[in-house]
Amino acid sequence: MSSANSSFILQLTHSIMKNYLLFLLLILSPQFSFGQEVAAHVFELIDLDYPGLEKVKKNYNEGNLDFALDELLSYYRGRQGINHPDIDLNQLSLSPRELKIADEGLKHQFFVHKGYQPSFFYGEDIDWTYWPVKDNELRWQLHRTKWWQPMGKAYQVSKDEKYAKEWTLQYLDWIYKNPLLSSSSASTEEVSSGELASVENVRFAWRPLEVSHRLQDQTIQFLLFQDSEYFTPAFLSQFLCNYHKHAEHILGNYSQKGNHLLFEAQRMIYAGAFFPEFKQARTWRSSGISILNREIKKQVYADGMHFELDPHYHLAAINIFAKAIRVADANGFRNEFGADYLSTVEKMIEWVINCHFPNYTNPMFSDAKQDTKQEMLKNYQEWEKIFPENLSIRYMASDRQRGAAPEHLSKAFLSSGFYVFRNGWTEDAIQMTLKAGPPAFWHSQPDNGTFELFIKGRNFFPDSGSYVYAGSAEVNKQRAWFKQTRVHNTLTLNRENMSQCDSKNLIWDRTTHHIERLVYENPSYEGLTHRRSVFFVDQSFFILVDEAIGEAEGKVAIHYNLCEGDFKLDNSKHRINSEFEDDNNLVLQVFSSSSMAVLKEEGWVSYAYRQKAARDSFAFELEKKDKSTVRFISVILPTTKPEHLPKIKASFIRTQADELQVQVQINKKKYRVGYRTSEFNVY
Repeated sequence: MSSANSSFILQLTHSIMKNYLLFLLLILSPQFSFGQEVAAHVFELIDLDYPGLEKVKKNYNEGNLDFALDELLSYYRGRQGINHPDIDLNQLSLSPRELKIADEGLKHQFFVHKGYQPSFFYGEDIDWTYWPVKDNELRWQLHRTKWWQPMGKAYQVSKDEKYAKEWTLQYLDWIYKNPLLSSSSASTEEVSSGELASVENVRFAWRPLEVSHRLQDQTIQFLLFQDSEYFTPAFLSQFLCNYHKHAEHILGNYSQKGNHLLFEAQRMIYAGAFFPEFKQARTWRSSGISILNREIKKQVYADGMHFELDPHYHLAAINIFAKAIRVADANGFRNEFGADYLSTVEKMIEWVINCHFPNYTNPMFSDAKQDTKQEMLKNYQEWEKIFPENLSIRYMASDRQRGAAPEHLSKAFLSSGFYVFRNGWTEDAIQMTLKAGPPAFWHSQPDNGTFELFIKGRNFFPDSGSYVYAGSAEVNKQRAWFKQTRVHNTLTLNRENMSQCDSKNLIWDRTTHHIERLVYENPSYEGLTHRRSVFFVDQSFFILVDEAIGEAEGKVAIHYNLCEGDFKLDNSKHRINSEFEDDNNLVLQVFSSSSMAVLKEEGWVSYAYRQKAARDSFAFELEKKDKSTVRFISVILPTTKPEHLPKIKASFIRTQADELQVQVQINKKKYRVGYRTSEFNVY
């Protein structure tokens, strides 16, 4: 075949692929039978007695479907009284990043996940089953169609119809290529191989969480695109039928529990509030409200923490509950939420105020990613609209310019097992946040007892994070590395993952600022309980005592995973110190009554999905040969210049069954800390 012929065939193929969707849009118009069926179906779904639809009803009753659709579109374009809390078309802006996403979307280079950039190309003829990297999140999140909203904003700002044209074509293409098929329908001999592939695709395209994403986002897309010449009456009929199918699918397929269920319920409220013309709108809204009223009592501990014990999903849960209130306030149905609903949301926000660090970043326990100050200020500002009288929320929302800091400093969240030691609320403060709570769910990790320590603007012990979620064997292997117990700041036996996370608080004592105490224990391994005591001394430094109690034998180690930067190990003194040039440093020195080895380990930290950085990690290891208890003392002391390290000594004064006493000497000053078992909480 000549090169000229090859070029002609290539151009012809490209033209067919590019224009078949225009043909698809044409055949779905009311002039064709399938379009007529869809148009007729729309009027079965809508309550034609809804105020404002009088002309629509008149034309429909007279058999004029075309005119009825015209009137329906006119109604939506001029509709009043339905308010959307998440967008204001009169104050719309488009960032350079959003414009890039929109323009790439025109070329089918879809922004699916910020962890996979640059975005992948999904073909001239869009392949909604394309899986370029075998990470489940990449496949699921394709069907959240995140690039459609930037395309809508680009259209509104520029009024360039190319964005609206491409959105309508992609929207119809998604409907055409992602039918909602059941697995039973694929068991018949008549089903084609293509339909079998569509059945496999259902678990990604029609998972209720992804459906709920589209259900929420398409309320905004509807507003952004509805004035376009491409948003025709025919397209409106397709949109409304597809939207109704989405809501009904969730109604019959809610997730069983967890954050997925919360997301789905909140977005059903949006569906019912934004499209009250549907006959089922009240059912959708009531369903979502009922679930949130029920689940806020089941999924949130008495101290305000979400039961997945993950700061990232805790924040997501707050915003779910808060968004439900905002759409209710905007449309006048707040009274449908329970009396204690708001107070619980307020408690959840107070957890964030306490446990996040003074620079607005969050501890990365479990699967949490790190939020930025800009993101958190925006969150606080939205929460302040709901709780305008809360001075602490106002304080955080204003970047400490208004309102007032909480009156307390250190705080314990005893139900969920989070503990905070702090000496102030500004960015020059010292703060330790420690996690030691009850069992949690999939997003939690085997990390009980881990902590992060923030000193004057630097987090010296960031948690390892999660890096990636799930997918192929290779992706799962990457996830497993970041989950393992030894990459958290806690204790291991033979470097294995702890088999149980179910910590019990034994002492939380803040009776004096001289020494604040936390003692907890966790049955980490069969035959071994980890007891950790934390002493915040003079609100300036920490003494940690770790005890491995029980009959189990093997190598017991405590692990410290440090931030990126320069750290120096003095193996002879079992001492590590940082060497930053900004006079914000620390020294960590570990002591034991037995012979101890210091091992440098592989270390990584992940602040965002599929991003990681190397960092120093160390294990201090002892041999446990019998049922005798193995103990470590760690002193963590803020310092300034690395060449001026203090002289630190520490020893066990008393290790009886009912009492532990430790002496620490910093230069010439001595401190004694400990506990008696008679002080322990009784369970």
